[in-house]
Amino acid sequence: MVEVRKRDNETSESLFRRFSRQLQQSKILVEARNNRFKKKEKSRRQLREGAIYRQKVRKEVERLKKIGKFDEEKFKDLKKKIII
Repeated sequence: MVEVRKRDNETSESLFRRFSRQLQQSKILVEARNNRFKKKEKSRRQLREGAIYRQKVRKEVERLKKIGKFDEEKFKDLKKKIII
């Protein structure tokens, strides 16, 4: 946390300038901007479940293509129905 106190005979502009300089030197704003859009990493369990889900979808698509019943519209519905 940056804290600046007004000195005797100091103008508001110089106080603000000093505050801005200290804020830049503390790198608080840089960290806040970097963390702004940071996403939480997935756990190992979530990664595994995602991989299993993708495998199931691929197998089902291959099966449908082999028998000639693969349809893009049905594929979208299928992805919703497949539960891990």
